[in-house]
Amino acid sequence: MPHPKRSSARTTRRSFQKSIALSGAGFFLGLPGRRLARTEDSAGGTGRRYRACIIGHTGRGDYGHGIDLCFKGIPSVQVTAVADPVVEACAKTAQRVGAEHTYADWRAMLEKEKPDLVAIGPRWVEQRVEMISAAAAGGAHVYMEKPLAASVADADAIVDALRRAKKLLSLAFHARLAPTVLHLKKLVEDGLLGDLLAVETRGKEDRRSGGEDLAVLGTHCLYLLRFFAGQPLWCTARVLVDGRDATRSDAREATEPLGLVAGDTIHATYAFAGGVQGTFSSQKLKVGPGGRFECRLLGSKGQAVIHIGMDPEVHYLLDPSWSPGKSHASWQPLPGVPPARDASGLEGQDACNRRLVLDLLQAAETGKEPVASAEEGRAVLEMIHAVYWAHLSGARAALPLADRRHPLAPPA
Repeated sequence: MPHPKRSSARTTRRSFQKSIALSGAGFFLGLPGRRLARTEDSAGGTGRRYRACIIGHTGRGDYGHGIDLCFKGIPSVQVTAVADPVVEACAKTAQRVGAEHTYADWRAMLEKEKPDLVAIGPRWVEQRVEMISAAAAGGAHVYMEKPLAASVADADAIVDALRRAKKLLSLAFHARLAPTVLHLKKLVEDGLLGDLLAVETRGKEDRRSGGEDLAVLGTHCLYLLRFFAGQPLWCTARVLVDGRDATRSDAREATEPLGLVAGDTIHATYAFAGGVQGTFSSQKLKVGPGGRFECRLLGSKGQAVIHIGMDPEVHYLLDPSWSPGKSHASWQPLPGVPPARDASGLEGQDACNRRLVLDLLQAAETGKEPVASAEEGRAVLEMIHAVYWAHLSGARAALPLADRRHPLAPPA
C-alpha cells in the first residue's frame, strides 16, 4: 500500500518529537487502511479509525510490557480481536481491551480480521519472523515487544519482509521517546555538558547478569548509546564465566527463549565518530546489590545520569573534574523537565507505549521511519552480537557485522 499524501500541515520528525516531549503527544494521526471510518478524537479533531489485532501467548512471553494495552488512549484505533492459545486468558485480555473476537491461532486471526495494525506482545522471540512477515504481508504495520529477533540473520529476514510489503514496525524502546530523555538530548546539543566525551551504561546486574542482562536490559542501554553518540564503528569486549574467559562451549539458552547467551560478566566498549567512547557492563556481584541500570553521559563541563525506567529520572553535575567531593558541586535534577504524564492522562508503560504507537502512525503517514524501527532494532541486536564476535576473536568487531550468523552458534 503506498503512503498517503502528506498533509499541507507537515510535521517534521524534530517537531513531532518536541510535541511529544512538551505535550505528551496529545493528538493522533490516521493511516490508510481497509474499511476506515472517519471519527472524532478526544481533542475534537478528525482522523481515521484503524482495525487492530493483538497477539499474545500466556505462559510463553505473555503480552510483554503492556503491549496488550498499547492502543489505549488512541481513539483512532479499534481493537477487534486477540489471539492467545490459552483460551481463558485470551477471553480476559479481550475483555480488558474491548475486543469482540478471540482466536487460539494468530494466523487464523490475521486471515479473518485483516487488521491495519498488529501488536505482537510475547517477550519470547520464537516466532518473530513468522508473525511479523504474516502481519506485514496481510497489510498491517506492527508494534511489538523487544528484542527484534534471536539473531541478526532473523532480523535481516524481518527487515526484508517489511520492505517487500511496504510496512513499518516499531519496537517498545520505552525510554527512547521519554520526555526527560528528549529534553536531555536537546540540552546536550545546546552545550549543557560541553563536549561529549563518553557514554557509559550498565545493566541491572541481577540474577541475569552478563549475557542475559545484555540481551534483555542491555537493549535499552544500547539504543540510548546510539541516540546520544550515533552509529558505532566497532566493538571490543570481554566475556567472563566465574572469573575466566568464556568460550563458545559456555553458550546457553537464556532463561527465556531470547536466543543464545554466554557469560555472567560482560565488559564491552564501542567506538563512535569524533572520538566518543561508549561502554556497556554487567557484572556478577559477590557483594552489594545490583540496580545500576543507568546511562551516564560524560562531558567536558560535567556529566548527566539517566536512571533508566518507564519514566526515566535524569540528574546532572556541572563539574569538569566529575568529582563533587573535591569541587563541592552537587547533583541536580535536570532543569525544565516536561511532565512524564501523557496528555491523555496515561502514565508509566501505558504512556510509553502510546508515544511509540503514535510515532509509528506519524512515520507511516509521512513516509519516514519510526524512531524505534526494525532497522534500529537490528542495529541494537548487532551491537549485542558484536560483543561475542569481539570476545571470541580477540579483536575488534566492525559494525555493521559482516557475518550475520549468531556468534555463539556451533560452526557450520
